[in-house]
Amino acid sequence: MYQFTFSFSEFLSTYWQKQPTVIKGGFADFVDPISPDELAGLAMEEEVDSRYIARQGEDWQVEQGPLSFDNLPDDHWSFMVQAANHWHSGAARLVKPFQVMPGWLFDDLMISYSTPGGGVGPHFDQYDVFIIQGSGQRRWRVGPRKDNYQECFRHPNLRQITGFDPIIDEVLEPGDILYIPAGFPHDGYALETAMSYSMGFRSPKQQELLSSFADFIIENELGDEHYHNPDLPARDKVGELPASECQDLIAMMRSLMEKPETMHQWLGEYLSLSRHNMDVIAADPAWSGDEIVGALMQGEILFKIGGLRAFYHQGHPQIVYIDGERYQLPAGCEQAADWLCNQDSFSIAEVGELINNSALILLLTQWVNMGYWHQAD
Repeated sequence: MYQFTFSFSEFLSTYWQKQPTVIKGGFADFVDPISPDELAGLAMEEEVDSRYIARQGEDWQVEQGPLSFDNLPDDHWSFMVQAANHWHSGAARLVKPFQVMPGWLFDDLMISYSTPGGGVGPHFDQYDVFIIQGSGQRRWRVGPRKDNYQECFRHPNLRQITGFDPIIDEVLEPGDILYIPAGFPHDGYALETAMSYSMGFRSPKQQELLSSFADFIIENELGDEHYHNPDLPARDKVGELPASECQDLIAMMRSLMEKPETMHQWLGEYLSLSRHNMDVIAADPAWSGDEIVGALMQGEILFKIGGLRAFYHQGHPQIVYIDGERYQLPAGCEQAADWLCNQDSFSIAEVGELINNSALILLLTQWVNMGYWHQAD
């Protein structure tokens, strides 16, 4: 079990989205949750998002997965696996301490393996990241946030910058944590063969929210109303846009966002949809409701698959959103939202008397058959 050695609440008040920092020994006695061979095995899979980056002098090489590990140079290369927590249960355990953060902000856990000199060059990201040092050592430099960094194009698949004057220059050892807010440039390279774990938290942009909301409106055939003004006045300036009519049109658009049920449904569906592939395997053969009840009564634990996003709105636990879909819980089953959305697993201890609710068991059976929850491996 991974546990912080520091107060996360104090970290949030002092550093979160304010300034980068290094937390030495943020995890005591840190042990890698995954071996290099296991990570390489994931990188060779078609469904897993991975890439390889190597450098020789000023020449950079980038390959997208699935990867092959034949004829590799001795050093100056790395490979990384995105959303490793979706595919490896040990890696997923490293996410657990960070669940004091909002689940809707969490993106994924990326794991990198680097030989001496391996790295991706100076760059900055538009998300907040905690970089946990695993085995080996890695030197990290972080610069101040500014608007005038110059991009350089050493490879079409790398967005690097020319450089920066560091405000942090540290060598990370196992268990150290480097926090980098969005927009702060950084550059890290391995001093020896090393593993690093990047916990990414991604805030949505206004563009993304508006685009998603527009798609939701169209898909659900909402807002299919024309502008209506029975008191339209005559005018002598045909090219002038009256302020009152502009406000009417803006009010038409705003009215769609002033319907709480509409906004709740859109946000629930949008925020619960994973940005990365998951290891979803439909049950074969399919479970029956009686089998689900029997398994739970016999002490079985049902585990949520890695990366599955499940949320409910505060004060509205009767509706749960799972992987972009809205589900209505049966009347009297609102407490199920807690163990469905806030826990990584549940058993008869959580289900309790709701085991007798046939409508809830029907939903649980549906989700298990879809591959969203499963028995222990």
